[in-house]
Amino acid sequence: MPLLAMGFLLVILQPSTGQFPRACANTQSLLRKECCPTWDGDGSPCGELSSRGSCQNILLSQTPLGPQFPFSGVDDREDWPSVFYNRTCKCEGNFMGFNCGECKFGFSGPNCTERQLRMRRNIFQLTTSEKDKFLAYLNFAKNTLSQDYVIAIGTYTQMNNGSNPMFRNINVYDLFVWMHYYASRDTLLGGSNVWRDIDFAHEAPGFLPWHRVFLLMWEREIQKITGDENFTIPYWDWRDAENCAICTDEYMGGRHPTNPNILSPASFFSSWQVICTRSEEYNSQQALCNATGEGPILRNPGNNDKSRTPRLPSSAEVEFCLSLTQYESGSMDKMANYSFRNTLEGFADPRTAISNISQSGLHNALHIYMNGSMSQVQGSANDPIFVLHHAFVDSIFEQWLRRHRPMLEVYPAANAPIGHNRENYMVPFIPLYRNGEFFKSSRELGYDYEYLQEPALDSFQEFLIPYLRQARQIWAWLVGAAVIGGVVTAVLTALILACRKKRRGTSSEIQPLLIESEDYNNISYQSNF
Repeated sequence: MPLLAMGFLLVILQPSTGQFPRACANTQSLLRKECCPTWDGDGSPCGELSSRGSCQNILLSQTPLGPQFPFSGVDDREDWPSVFYNRTCKCEGNFMGFNCGECKFGFSGPNCTERQLRMRRNIFQLTTSEKDKFLAYLNFAKNTLSQDYVIAIGTYTQMNNGSNPMFRNINVYDLFVWMHYYASRDTLLGGSNVWRDIDFAHEAPGFLPWHRVFLLMWEREIQKITGDENFTIPYWDWRDAENCAICTDEYMGGRHPTNPNILSPASFFSSWQVICTRSEEYNSQQALCNATGEGPILRNPGNNDKSRTPRLPSSAEVEFCLSLTQYESGSMDKMANYSFRNTLEGFADPRTAISNISQSGLHNALHIYMNGSMSQVQGSANDPIFVLHHAFVDSIFEQWLRRHRPMLEVYPAANAPIGHNRENYMVPFIPLYRNGEFFKSSRELGYDYEYLQEPALDSFQEFLIPYLRQARQIWAWLVGAAVIGGVVTAVLTALILACRKKRRGTSSEIQPLLIESEDYNNISYQSNF
């Protein structure tokens, strides 16, 4: 497929807004601080005439944050998305999207009432035609203009508080590269000053939910531009791998015959241009990445610093990580010990769960091992191996959720690093998603992993799931209420019996309270859901 269109896409500037809906990227929307686009289905904002949603004020979390970011009012991503908009579409029922024009993940149909469960599969289990279709979709996304979204190429202050919009068109694949950059970039403090200890997608509790949403949105955009509603991201199971088995021209691109740092010319990924990789340049200019091409994908797998990442992760390390019972702990950042999230992310030793930032384990190990574009956080999504890798990381997260079945309260409500509390909205997604909304089984979000398949639930069980989850979340209250009720009942019964005994005196006609044996057979206790 020709790539000339890409150059054209990247030079078009247009006033239109993080991942900003095109319909809201204009002076009027920014000055009104409102992003409530019309739904084409009925011509009303947020599809209100069809009861899909309505334009409402954004409710921001007021819970305290951790100490890692000691500033306020200096970063456009604080209290996302309130710097740009304080009113957005709030969708009802199973509707979703920046204009409530789509279905929630896991639902489909004209009224979003049909349950769906798609399967993510091991890339090596795909047929040749399925694998070739996946590669073609990647290339198509790299050469297709995003119809719904544009990117910000200036801060809100540089936009003169909205009166001078600074946005740019971008292709579908690079849109997600840019979003990953924007969530993890440094804070620009003016002059040549920056704050580096900030990341809305890594090094904190939101790491796993954020990347889960990222993959779901990426998957949906591919489905939309290709018309293939059943498309799912394949995963690469890298446990115990001795080398990069997908680094061949048949899959994600082999090594160049004369330059080991770039891809083989036989792979069409060799002609891709990366974006958002020059963080120091952006920082010195106090500028945002503007999605200009910055050279080819770099990758030299296995020629990394062995003292930091001696090999790819093992099955035993993944299993140890899965055995950890705490999702998060301590400071809830990269220094957290015995944290499942921190161990899976790779800042804690995968054999002890003790933080060790001089080493890179599990998730981080893959990035370091690739020794190129994947190894720099802000630009790592440029390499298409990124989606295969993170799909497998998400599957490990899914295994942990199924094994430990945590209540929502397990996800930290307060004192996490900025942007990572349970009720914080994820940067830079519009429509808005809270971290806690994706701390649940993938089956409830409409997808599963082939190697994790469980027996399908019948429709009655599917119906009960949300009610059972609510019951789990208030079980302590229910037990307490039952105990109190039992005590009150016992006291009243004792008083009543005492009164009766007093009235009857010493009559020998008093009969014991009887329960027939057959009544015992009818008593049962449901101890689990």
